[in-house]
Parts: sequence; structure tokens; C-alpha cells
Amino acid sequence: MLWSISIPCSPRSKRLDDNIRTVVRGQTNVGQDGRQALEEAQKAIQQLFGKIKDIKDKAEKSEQMVKEITRDIKQLDHAKRHLTTSITTLNHLHMLAGGVDSLEAMTRRRQYGEVANLLQGVMNVLEHFHKYMGIPQIRQLSERVKAAQTELGQQILADFEEAFPSQGSKRPGGPSNVLRDACLIANILDPRIKQEIIKKFIKQHLSEYLVLFQENQDVAWLDKIDRRYAWIKRQLVDYEEKFGRMFPREWYMTERIAVEFCHVTRTELAKIMRTRAKEIEVKLLLFAIQRTTNFEGFLAKRFSGCTLTDGALKKLESPPPSTNPFLEDESTPEMEELAMEKGDSDQPKKPKAPDNPFHGIVSKCFEPHLYVYIESQDKNLGELIDRFVADFKAQGPPKPNTDEGGAVLPSCADLFVYYKKCMVQCSQLSTGEPMIALTTIFQKYLREYAWKILSGNLPKTTSSSGGLTISSLLKEKEGSEAAKFTLEELCLICSILSTAEYCLATTQQLEEKLKEKVDVSLTERINLTGEMDTFSTVISNSIQLLVQDLDAACDPALTAMSKMQWQNVEHVGDQSPYVTSVILHIKQNVPIIRDNLASTRKYFTQFCIKFANSFIPKFITHLFKCKPISMVGAEQLLLDTHSLKMVLLDLPSIGSQVVRKAPASYTKIVVKGMTRAEMILKVVMAPHEPSVVFVDNYIKLLTDCSTETFQKILDMKGLKRSEQSSMLELFRQRLPTPPAGPEAASSLSLLAPTPEQESSRIRKLEKLIKKRL
Repeated sequence: MLWSISIPCSPRSKRLDDNIRTVVRGQTNVGQDGRQALEEAQKAIQQLFGKIKDIKDKAEKSEQMVKEITRDIKQLDHAKRHLTTSITTLNHLHMLAGGVDSLEAMTRRRQYGEVANLLQGVMNVLEHFHKYMGIPQIRQLSERVKAAQTELGQQILADFEEAFPSQGSKRPGGPSNVLRDACLIANILDPRIKQEIIKKFIKQHLSEYLVLFQENQDVAWLDKIDRRYAWIKRQLVDYEEKFGRMFPREWYMTERIAVEFCHVTRTELAKIMRTRAKEIEVKLLLFAIQRTTNFEGFLAKRFSGCTLTDGALKKLESPPPSTNPFLEDESTPEMEELAMEKGDSDQPKKPKAPDNPFHGIVSKCFEPHLYVYIESQDKNLGELIDRFVADFKAQGPPKPNTDEGGAVLPSCADLFVYYKKCMVQCSQLSTGEPMIALTTIFQKYLREYAWKILSGNLPKTTSSSGGLTISSLLKEKEGSEAAKFTLEELCLICSILSTAEYCLATTQQLEEKLKEKVDVSLTERINLTGEMDTFSTVISNSIQLLVQDLDAACDPALTAMSKMQWQNVEHVGDQSPYVTSVILHIKQNVPIIRDNLASTRKYFTQFCIKFANSFIPKFITHLFKCKPISMVGAEQLLLDTHSLKMVLLDLPSIGSQVVRKAPASYTKIVVKGMTRAEMILKVVMAPHEPSVVFVDNYIKLLTDCSTETFQKILDMKGLKRSEQSSMLELFRQRLPTPPAGPEAASSLSLLAPTPEQESSRIRKLEKLIKKRL
């Protein structure tokens, strides 16, 4: 059979079979080795777990052993701590018991020096027994301490009453050591004991003062108020010499005596002034206030004022032992001079606390009588205004000033200096209602100054309606070159204007300072707006006078312009004489006004603006009166108008070496007004035929829908009434649909007859104007 046939193997195949067999047998041995290694590892792990358990068991046994060892130590430590506390408490109890016995014995023997130290120690020890007050013995000791304190307080008060009896003025010859030690004990006892000691001592110390300065005594009146302050200074010296070491320094007895003296003095002065109010004169009142304020300043230098508040007492530096501050010479300046030296810039905004803590402590009593001071200031200011009026009449108006601008009247500076003096002085006396009353006085005399010194000295004018006008006083002759106001009068008006501006600015500052100094609750009642408006009115009136003067000086020239025969003008020449006249007046007046208003440039600008607003409409009004006008006459008027326009544009700096650009607001007014005058003349120069073109040109150039103005233009052209009627009818018809836009403009230009001729005439006139200028 095929399967039984054996195939002979080669040697190489045999080797391969052997190798394969060897490898297979080797793999069988590796599996057996791995299982054997795993079994050995498991055995090692079991052994490790056994060792760990043995270690844990030994550790638990060790911990239990340590607990057994330390249990006794903890018990011993706890016992030791309780034993220490018990011993300490017993020691404190022994000290407390012994201290209470000693305290009671020393109290009976008045050994205050030893008691002071012992009492403090006993009270400190007693604090350790607060939580043991439920124990009868401890509570009994505490009650004995309280009883000893009560007895000490009563005993010390009795000792002071004996040493310083309320009745009689007999005093011990020197400080008592017993009382000094008693004061140390009073520091430890109930504060009421200390307060009672201080009260009794100060009352006894000032008893002589109440007798010497009784209301019925001559020295009690205000004229001898210095004696009160001299007396207390002597008493303070006497106190420091005899009793300065008896009371503890932290009691501040010297300051307390001075403060109580101030309270008593204020009460006594208020009472005597109420009784003799009719005898109080302003000099006497100010003398008393000044001396009192000086004394309050002296107290501020010597004391800190710590006893005036309820807060913690401040440490007060004692004077050197070699000098006595109460013997120092008082050298305080006058109250008002001191205030002026301080100045207003150093004073902070409200609310403001006084630098002197003693300010008003006595002088407050004078406040109800400050109406005497206010009335006096009313009288003084009235006399001051009258003197200003008299001085102005005697000295005359200020001299012309072209270097520094219009001179401010010196009287206004004097007035405000006096105001400042009064304000500072009154604020030191009171910052309440008297300041409001003084403000009312200030308002009154600010108005009087504005009326009597400023408005009252403006050059007089006549007026049927009360307004300011000068036309009736002008020379009406044609060609008159004289202006109403002289150089001195112009300078005076400028000076009054500058003074009013100074007063306006200073019044505003005065209002701010018054609000700073018055009580916050009264600031709303300080209002000087009305007075500032009064000075603004003076400024406005002064500017109006200057404008009217220059304006009226130009009136004859404008009148001459309107009376010229413009239809007879045959050729265009130089500017007309009336223009020369107007320019002359401008060059005469404006530099004077500008130089005298150099310090207040904005009001010079207002003058220029008001003059332009007044002169230009008047010029146009007179322009309408020039009728009829020929073509050449219109050209001459256009030349004159352009000359006036250039002069007006240059008006702010005319005649000045320093050329400044005119303000834009002023230039706008001049350009607008004088351009209208030029347009009027250009319309007059235009042919009136065809009528439609003329009417449309009028509406285009003047943009004026007034029939009255159109009628005046026709009169200037010299048209007959019949021609005017048809022209007016056409004007009314053209008003609803005026030409607008570029197309309408081009149609107008096409309809215009001989446009080249009209354009040529205008260009020729402009060349003539440029050549002339």
C-alpha cells in the first residue's frame, strides 16, 4: 500500500527533527519552572503578611503600655495645676483679707499715702475673685472694700471742706501733704468724688472774685474790664505757688480755674449789660470786646483747652519752673489789625472751627449788644460816603490817564478796605445774626456809592423821560464840529466805568467771603446780586453815554449828507466832507476812550459794538433821506459808504500804534450793516426798466420784503408817483414767488439790459475806491 511505503530521511532532515524535539521538550520544562516560581512567591507573600501582623500586634501592645504608663502622669499633672491655682487663690485671699484689715485701719488713721497704694492693690486682687462672689466669705470681703471706699470718699470730702470751707475766705498757708495724698486716692475712687473736690476748691477759689466784682461795684462795669482779667492772672499765679503740687497734674486744675472764671465772668457781664444797656457805647463795647478777645488769646497760648470737651484729656505741657507764664507781659495786637494781617487767603472754607478753643468763652456775652456796633458802622459808612462826595467835589474828576487806562476812583478801594475791616472784626465778635445785619448795611452803602459817587458824577444830561440822552444839548448848527463832552468828561466817564467794574468784581468777592465767615445755616441769606446789578447798570449807562456822545457828534455830518443835492453831482471824486467829519470825530474820541478803558478791554469792545449798532442804522436812515439821487451821486455815496465801512472795521484800533484784529462779533455787525447800505445804493444805481428785472434785483440784493423800504428806494431814484404805483404793485406780485436757485439767477442776468455797461460802471467804481484808499 502507498501509506506503508517508508521514505528514507536525509541526515539534514534528521537533524532538524532532533532540534525540533529538543525545543519542544525545553518549552515543556519552562512551564514547569514558572509554576514552581509562582508557588514560591505565594509562600513568600504569606510569610510577609504574617510578619506584618506580628508587628501590628506588637505596636498595639506598645501603645497600650504607653497609655498605662502616662495615665498616672496626667493625673499627677492635673492635680499639680489645681494645687497651684488653689495655692495662688489662697495667697490672694490671704492678701485680700490682710489688705482689707490694713485698709480699714489706715483709713481711720488717715494714712492716705499708704492707703493710695494699698487701695489700688486691694482692688487689683479683688478682680481675681469676681467669679467667686457666690462664696459668702469672698462676698463679705468685697462689701468691706466697698464700705472702705465709701468711707474714704466721705472722709476726704470732709477733709477738703475743713481745709477749704465754703464760707469765709481763710485759706491754709501752703499745700497739705495729707490732701495731696487724698487726691491720689480720689483718682481711684468713684469719679464723683474727684469732681466734687474740684468743684468745691474752684468755687472757694473764686469766691473773692464774686465779692469784688459784684454788679453794684464800680470795677464791675465794662470800662474796667481789664481788672477782672488782671485779677484771675494773679489768682492763677497764687494757685501755682501754693497749691500747684497738691493736685495731680492730670487734673489740670489751673486750666479748670481759668475756664470756670470765664463762665462766671460771661454770666456776670451778661447780667450787668442787660441792666445798663442804655449806657453801652460803641467805643466802650469794642474796648471790652478787644480786651476780652485778647484774654481769650492769652488762654489759648497757655492752655490746651482739654477741659472744654468731654473727650480724653490731652497732656498739657507745664511751663519751665524758672519762669511763670502768668507774669508774662501781654502783647497781643489790636483785634482788627491782627485780622487784616492774617488775610483772607489763609482761611479755609466752611465749616470752620476756630483756631482758639477759648474763642467766645467770654466774648459770647457781647453778641446781644452788637446792634450798637452795627448802628455805629451804619453811621460811620454814611459819613464815609459823604466824605467821598465832598472829596470828589473838592478835587474834581480824575486826570486823563493814557498809560494805564482809566483811573479807578480811590474812594472805592477805601470803601472795600473798610468793609473788609468791618467784616473781619464782626466775624470775630459773632458769625450769627449780627453778620446778616452787617451785610444789610453793606448792601445799603454799596447802592449809595453807586448812586452818589458813580451815577451822580456822570456828566449831566437832560431827559424828558428819565433816560440818558444828549441830543438836546448838542449844537444843531449844520457843520458844527464840537462834541458834547470834553476830554476831561470822557476820561471821567471811563473812570466811573472802570470803578463800577472794580466794584462789581469786588462785590462778588465780598459775597463769597461773607458766606465763608457766617454760620452755615445763614449762608443763603447772604445775597448781593441786587448790588452787582446796580454796578452793571452804571457800566451800561456809562457805555451808553460814550456811544451817544460819539453818535451825536456825527449827527451834523449825517444831516449834511441828507441835505446835499445828490442829483446834481456830476463826477465822482474824493470822499465827501461829511465822511471826513465823521472820521475826524471817531479819531478824536475813540483813542481817548480806548486808552482810558485799557484795563477793561471787554467794555471797550461793548462800546464799539453799541456804537456800530447805533451809527449804522442811523446812517442808513439818513441815506434814505438822500433823494433824488443821480447815477453819479449814487456812485459817490457808494464810495463814501465804503470809506465809512473801512473806518468802522478799523475802529477798535484806530489811532493806535499796536494794531489788533477787531473782535469777530464786532466785525460781523459792521460788515452786515454797511453791506446793506452798499446794496441799497447798488439797487438805486440799477435801471428801473424793465420793472421786473429791477424788482427781482431788489429782492435778490436786499432780501427785504418790506414795502416801506422798497418805497424809499423808489423815492431815492426820483420816480414819479404813477411809476411808483405800478412798481409797487409788481413788487407785491413778485413777493410770493421770489426767484431762487441758479436757474432764476441766470434768467435775471439774461433779462437785464446792457449788463456789460452796469458791470463796467461797478468795476470802475471799485477801482476808484481802491485808488482812493
